[in-house]
Amino acid sequence: MRVIGMISGTSFDAIDVAAADLFLEGDLLRCRLLGSASCPHPAGLRDRLAAALPPAATTLEEVCRLDTLLGQAFADAAAWADAELCQGSAELCCSHGQTVFHWVEEGRALGTLQLGEPAWIAERTGLTVVADTRARDIAVGGQGAPLVSLLDSLLLAVGPGTVRAALNLGGIANVTVVGDGREPLAFDTGPANALIDAAVRRLTDGAESLDRDGARARRGRIDPLLLKRLLSDPYYRQAPPKSTGKELYHPGYVDRMAAGLEVGGDDLVATLTQLTVETIAADLERFSVAEVFASGGGTRNPVLMERLGRRLAPIRLRRSDDLGVPEAAKEALAFALIGFYTVSGLAATVPSCTGGSRPVILGSVTPGRGGLRLPPPAPSMPRRLVWETA
Repeated sequence: MRVIGMISGTSFDAIDVAAADLFLEGDLLRCRLLGSASCPHPAGLRDRLAAALPPAATTLEEVCRLDTLLGQAFADAAAWADAELCQGSAELCCSHGQTVFHWVEEGRALGTLQLGEPAWIAERTGLTVVADTRARDIAVGGQGAPLVSLLDSLLLAVGPGTVRAALNLGGIANVTVVGDGREPLAFDTGPANALIDAAVRRLTDGAESLDRDGARARRGRIDPLLLKRLLSDPYYRQAPPKSTGKELYHPGYVDRMAAGLEVGGDDLVATLTQLTVETIAADLERFSVAEVFASGGGTRNPVLMERLGRRLAPIRLRRSDDLGVPEAAKEALAFALIGFYTVSGLAATVPSCTGGSRPVILGSVTPGRGGLRLPPPAPSMPRRLVWETA
């Protein structure tokens, strides 16, 4: 099946889209990546989205408008991917949408909300669309995250005695740990780029949205007292599975932690960068990981990657490209895989990773223009993944 996967992550700077041919042969899954791209949000949409996210107040009117505008933006991205990556031959689309709230209390996920109405995608492209992929796992007691653990578990499958991890450096960082004869484990470690980006936007009055090339972190000095305060956050001591988001890690959080301290702008960015490094390293060391494969926007920050590499040693830091998956395409590809699982009648969750009581089929299905035609249910779960060159 030729599938398009899409996601706008916790940095909400663009829609990442990937297209792939997926073949299921018994317990072997073959994947041929056709291409990927990052489609920037229309002018003004990102600012409206940022203004509506917690802890800011918003209205149901604005939520409705954002749901429609995001749905239209995802529809445009899917139409582009079908035309440019699939030559008009896509058969299915899976859209994660845009997370605007992830409801967690006392370590338990109680609900989650992703905007980007799939009907716009179905009408724009004619494709059947799988969407709302996180809620079903939460309904069986899971965190609804990290769903990329489905792909990670297949990518990292190794023999006993070897422990490897996948690391995604988005707005929030998450890891999947596989090996040593145990069930896979996955969870959010805490902020990756979220606080760094928030600090840079404030320092530049919104003119810049990220620490490009890590320049500010490189110029700044780590403030030890602020770093100590940041590391005292109880989230880091919670046992996995666990998940978090910008509901916790937002600009006001930084203000609260830095209250009473005189920390310069570049020093603040340097300290927040080190927070990402320390929290990720502590979790990977806890599970005796031998090597980690990184992906996501944070891999394009050389200072973050240099510091993380030094802090992790002797753990080897690599990129997901070394596994055959371009780092920029990985999350969108994971949702293409989830969509394929859903229409094939396969559960796309790994309970040991999300904390759900059982594996579940994810998402809601919006029929395409030609009606709903699902393939016969797959007879067995994929256990192996093979990459092929397009």
